[in-house]
Amino acid sequence: MVPVLNQENKPLFPCKERRAFALLSRKDAIVYWQKGIFCIKLVRQETDKREEYPQIALGIDPGSKREGYTVATEKSVILNITTNTPDWVKKHVETRRNLRRSRRQRKTPYRACRSNRSVLSKSNRIPPSTKARWDAKLRMIKFLLSIIPITIINVEDIAAKTLPNKKRWNTSFSPLEVGKSWFYSEVEKLVKLIKTEGYTTKQHRDRQGYIKSKKKLDYTWSAHNVDSHSLTELALGKTIKPYYGIYKIEFLEYYKRQLQVQNKLTNGIRKQYGSTVSLGMSRGSVVKYKGKLGYLGGSSKGKVAIHSIITGKRIKQYVKTGDIKVMHVTKRRVQFLPRLKPWVSLHIFS
Repeated sequence: MVPVLNQENKPLFPCKERRAFALLSRKDAIVYWQKGIFCIKLVRQETDKREEYPQIALGIDPGSKREGYTVATEKSVILNITTNTPDWVKKHVETRRNLRRSRRQRKTPYRACRSNRSVLSKSNRIPPSTKARWDAKLRMIKFLLSIIPITIINVEDIAAKTLPNKKRWNTSFSPLEVGKSWFYSEVEKLVKLIKTEGYTTKQHRDRQGYIKSKKKLDYTWSAHNVDSHSLTELALGKTIKPYYGIYKIEFLEYYKRQLQVQNKLTNGIRKQYGSTVSLGMSRGSVVKYKGKLGYLGGSSKGKVAIHSIITGKRIKQYVKTGDIKVMHVTKRRVQFLPRLKPWVSLHIFS
């Protein structure tokens, strides 16, 4: 099914592909891409006057490396999405801490030592790495709510409760419980939330005859979307015919601007490293280079790098800015760049 937006960009009940292309052919709607999701936007006043739409469920299968999202009605699946997870935050925080501490051993300005705030803080403090993971799920939910009128969300509940006299276990899993509680409280502010235990999902999956793949890192329906599809069936209480096509969404890893690099040069001078802007252009922006689409990476020696949209790998390191054409600018907009059409977008999250 195809998500539909009205003239005020508010989500309406999705329609079938045949009706979507009929609206496009009659010029009653235009193509509207949102993070790579194909939508249509009505250019006339909608004729649907229903006060209530049928229920639309969102099933979420959380994971450590990949996560599955399925949006479905009682009759059919609207879309499937598989995403990666921002698992690099812990590494970045550790690097920042090491750079800050190393400055105290040299003759250079540095921040004074502070007391151990983690001990003095409240017990419900969320570590940055945990907050990043759960906040990514929340951003995905808000994005889907902006294009589809979801009425209920079913999340597979991850059980990692603290145990008495188990310090090592509690140290590893207590942040997960804190992050999960924060996430649930935020979701309940948006839409109705249901939590399903993992064994309940497995029982339903086996009863329906769905086969789950053991290759968790693959972008396939049977890796994670098989569980998210089962969660939508449990939420709606209906058997829905599976749809095996998926959207792949990747969260980009940005290297924030640092005061210095870790390894100094031969002359002892430390150069600057990292930013969210390359030569005045926002990193992650969709560009066209030699007729192919890519996204903007870092900069060096007055030139920029281009990365593949599909794999994320760098395809060209030193590219002149005059050889690329900016197709879409991310939220980190630059003033001198022209304002682009609002329906030009791609599957990139900042």
